[in-house]
This record gives sequence, C-alpha cells and structure tokens, in this order.
Amino acid sequence: MRTIKFFAYSLMITSGVLLTSCGSDDDGAAQLPPIGGYSSADEVGADDLLAYFPLNGNGEESISGTMPSNTVGTTYAAAIKGQGAMMINGYIDYPSIANINPQSGSFTVSCWALMNNTKATPESDGLISPLVSFSGGASVVGNLSVFGNTHGLITSDSIQMKAQYGFKNPEGDEFGGDCINMLKMETWMVDDNNNGAQPQHAAFANKIGGQWAHVVFSWEGTTGTARMFVNGVKISNPAWEVRNNGLPMPLAFFTPSHPTLGALATYIDGTNTDVWNKPLTGGLDEVRIWDKMLSTSDINALYELELAGR
Repeated sequence: MRTIKFFAYSLMITSGVLLTSCGSDDDGAAQLPPIGGYSSADEVGADDLLAYFPLNGNGEESISGTMPSNTVGTTYAAAIKGQGAMMINGYIDYPSIANINPQSGSFTVSCWALMNNTKATPESDGLISPLVSFSGGASVVGNLSVFGNTHGLITSDSIQMKAQYGFKNPEGDEFGGDCINMLKMETWMVDDNNNGAQPQHAAFANKIGGQWAHVVFSWEGTTGTARMFVNGVKISNPAWEVRNNGLPMPLAFFTPSHPTLGALATYIDGTNTDVWNKPLTGGLDEVRIWDKMLSTSDINALYELELAGR
C-alpha cells in the first residue's frame, strides 16, 4: 500500500500538480465569486443609493441614521439577511428623510417581502399588503406605494403586485397611474393581443404567497416607464408599462414626504378608511431606495446576492 501511495505522490510532483488544503494562512478566507460583477448587494447602484433599511433588530435607516417616529405591531426575527421586521397589522413610520428626494427623475425601490393572499374566499374583502410607501400629494397612496394586491381569487399562493403613484409632474400637477401584474390572461387581454395590441399583454401567476420574495419597482423618467420585478424576473404587464406616450416624465415628490414600511400614510393619519386600506401582516427585509432606474442585470444581481446573504 505504501508503494502505491508513494507512486501517486511522485506522479503528482512529476506532472507539476500538488494538492493542498483549501484556504491559506497568507491570503485569509477565500473570496466568493462575484455575481453580476458585484461581491455584495451593497455595491449595486452604490453611488445612487438614497436609503437603506436593513431592519436588523431595529428600524434605523442606515445612511442618514434616522430612527422611526412610530412603530406598531412589529417585532424582529431571522429573515433573508440577518433579521427582518415581522408585522401583525403593523408598520414602521419615519419622519421626513432629506436623502429621499428624487433628483434624477428616475427611481427604484427594492425589498424582500413575506405576504399571503388576503382574499380567503370569493366573497371576502381583499386587503392590500403595503410594503414601502412615500407620503405626499393628494393621492390616497401618496407619492408612491408598492404593495401586494388581490385581483380576484386565483389560488391562495398567488399574489398580485402593484405600484401606484401620484407624483408631481413638471408643471406641478399630479401625474397618477400604476404598474401591475395580471395573474392570468383575461379574455379581453387575449382579444387585445389578437387585434394587434403593442406591446402585447402578458400574465404572471406570481405564486409567492407565504414565502419570502424579492420585490422591485423602477421608474424610468426619460421614457415614463414603470416596471415591476419579483425574484429577478420582470412581471409587470408590458402593455401598461409605458406611460405618457413614452415621453419624458421625471418622477418628483410632492413635499413634505416621509417613508413608511408596512402601511399607507393615509391609513396611519386616518384620512382614508376604505376597507382595503390596512397595514401589513407579514414580513419585510432589506429595503433599498435609489435615485436611478436599476438595470435588469443589476436587479437580478441584487436578488442573487441578497438571497445568498451577501
């Protein structure tokens, strides 16, 4: 047996190959390979990052150091990266944060969210699952809100995603609209496609109920285009993404404005009492806000990096 071992060792030396253990005392821990050109999620769009809420045991916004002004129905527990905010009819409300004031006309919001379909039966009320919202203006959703929605009852794990906005146009008036994914192809959508609708309608079942999912909304100011992504994949209905006929529409907030995680400002201040307007029962983690439209490749890299705990 010793002869065989010696022969194998000699063969490795002769061929110029020497096996060693993984790692090295000289270079420290081995570096993980980059994803999308990045080593960590913190590098994605770093120059244009306006705010970051890691939600690791408290609600601090890490760039400005701003702490919540009010926290309701929220605890912290293990989530996607470290801890996340777990809510039962809960929310985290903040004062105005000076950094969150879009200047480029484009905008991106990302977070990890844990939601359930709130429409338990066809007869029951469907409640929204608010994720990230920004107060301001006359719209019931404020300048912008990203939330899970209920569009009929498909299956208990299907969650429709929606971003609704009412921000300020260049003339100072409100520019309103929404970005949404359809869970299934409705008859009228098929008819529109058959009649040559461009872009074509598309549906995405989005079966993320009861599990953590990465949610991204982006606004491209140069073309007035809204997009929604879940787990690195674009799910918004292409037929409704381009607004203002594709002409520039820079996003600008009505002020004063403040961010809220898990609720609309109009719920908190009682100015809207519609049955659908309720706070979140679910979870939030890794909330990030940029003063730019993230590219599709960057959104996918962000998803993969955060999923890997990086």
